[in-house]
Amino acid sequence: MATIAQQQFAGLRCPPLSTSHLARRAAAVGVSSFPTSRSGRKSNFIVSAVAISNAQTKDRQELKQLFEDAYERCRTAPMEGVSFTAKDFIAALDNYDFNSEIGTKVKGTVFMTDANGAFVDITAKSSAYLPLQEASIHKLKHVEEAGILPGMREEFVIIGENEDDDSLILSLKMTQYDLAWERCRQLQAEDVIVKGKVVGANKGGVVAVVEGMRGFVPFSQISSKLTADELLDKELPLKFVDVDEEQSRLVFSNRKAMADSQAQLGIGSVVTGTVQSLKPYGAFIDIGGINGLLHVSQISHDRVADIATVLQPGDTLKVMILSHDRERGRVSLSTKKLEPTPGDMIRNPKLVFEKAEEMAQTFRQRIAQAEAMARADMLRFQPESGLTLNSDGILGPLSSDMPAEGLDLSDLPPEEE
Repeated sequence: MATIAQQQFAGLRCPPLSTSHLARRAAAVGVSSFPTSRSGRKSNFIVSAVAISNAQTKDRQELKQLFEDAYERCRTAPMEGVSFTAKDFIAALDNYDFNSEIGTKVKGTVFMTDANGAFVDITAKSSAYLPLQEASIHKLKHVEEAGILPGMREEFVIIGENEDDDSLILSLKMTQYDLAWERCRQLQAEDVIVKGKVVGANKGGVVAVVEGMRGFVPFSQISSKLTADELLDKELPLKFVDVDEEQSRLVFSNRKAMADSQAQLGIGSVVTGTVQSLKPYGAFIDIGGINGLLHVSQISHDRVADIATVLQPGDTLKVMILSHDRERGRVSLSTKKLEPTPGDMIRNPKLVFEKAEEMAQTFRQRIAQAEAMARADMLRFQPESGLTLNSDGILGPLSSDMPAEGLDLSDLPPEEE
């Protein structure tokens, strides 16, 4: 049976030791050279400075023998005594191999990236590869843009096999699509308004991206009067109409989103908007994704001959909501009602902006008084109604004949001087 020392040195590859090496070692420790007798034969060692014991000499001889035996085994039988062979290694891989069928989800660690994708260790016989086009549902120039760096561990989906080297092809995009469809179904169930960027158009409508998914918005479901080219690269408020993962169909409606937004606009309220475009009859104002019309007659109490002398596209201003038609998606606006003195929108629009809320409050008080007077007139002809004046001079709740959204302020007569 081999000794412990023999087992430790069994795998070493080394040349046999020579007597010249021992001679140099002896000289280093102060041992005299090998003197010769008159007959030319070498005599025994003569120790001058350091005595080497017989036990040490025996140990060195045994060590020398061990090295020589190990060298001989390395030369003649390198695999002798090794129980785990290359065939055993391949068999072990087969025993612990995973399902590599297409569609299988596997965990992997990125260990290298290049211009076309990333190499992933999935503990298989060979490494797997994540192509750039499968790294994200968004368009990328490099996988690092999606945070894919060496050391990143993620769950991938097997989508194919490279026939050249039998390596597997992976995808992250498929997993992201599954999550995006689930998110879209959730948003549809919650009936929320989302923002979608228009990235394309065809004869029937425009293509918008929501949650990384491309969906269709028919022209019949767009409230804006802008053309397809004008809508390109713009963001639209949208609501989900159809979410069908099996048919890969995603349909949105801009009209439904706008109707819900408009429902939150109260007549007489003041909002901040941006001038989008000018027409001979007025200016279109964007008020939080909703296009309202500021008619030329509602810009100022003074006559406006040329709208361009008062407003320019991109201008920010405060406007009052006069009326809105939810079904047709039309909103009427006014800055005339916010003028502290007639003509301020022409001469001092900054003052109109600063005093907008104050003037709106004054205007609403006038409306309340007008409604109180109208109810008082109704009370004269309907004494059985039971309406009474409260401490503010207002008669009871609104009657059922009064529209829920309030009066149309665009037809209100001007304040008497």
